[in-house]
Amino acid sequence: MPAIDCFLSLNSPWTYLGSARFIDLVRRYGVDVAVKPANFGEVFSATGGLPLPKRSPERQAYRMMELKRWREELRLPIVLEPRNFPSDERPGVHAVIAAVEAGADALAFSAEIGRSLWELDEPISDPDVIAAAGKRAGVDVAVILAGARSPEELDAVWKANTAEAVAKGVFGAPSYRFEDGEIMWGQDRLQFVAKKLAAMAG
Repeated sequence: MPAIDCFLSLNSPWTYLGSARFIDLVRRYGVDVAVKPANFGEVFSATGGLPLPKRSPERQAYRMMELKRWREELRLPIVLEPRNFPSDERPGVHAVIAAVEAGADALAFSAEIGRSLWELDEPISDPDVIAAAGKRAGVDVAVILAGARSPEELDAVWKANTAEAVAKGVFGAPSYRFEDGEIMWGQDRLQFVAKKLAAMAG
């Protein structure tokens, strides 16, 4: 069974834009995915990136054009400038980590949190929004959080994921990292993820 580490940001439109196609690949090839939410503000700081507000006007304008292109290409009703972006990721990250540790479908759950922000324009810091995303993904958020570790321990996992991302050469979200160390960064690289998985399947 091929294994991939998926380093993601719940605030990232690119993570969300790639989520359905990545889930399809995971199911098609029986991939063992380690879902690893990371703090990409810290990843950017460590790897030379800049948060969106600090990027040049030219880069911000190009990002917006790319979002429009991919919205049209994928036919997803993404909101280009959601009122709730960026949201405080911490509550959602805690829930996703709890889902990972409970053996729930953390990948589908994280995708639905992305839908909450980028299609429904909901604040993903809101526990009710997170619970609704969980319901759509078949994850009972109340149950997994009731059995989860303390918020401080969940923060420690988030921090460890972030340190691991940097140590393994990750610098952007989403990043798909294979066991051989190869990283494919961005939802626009999923065709290469598919190609590699097909080759591995023989």
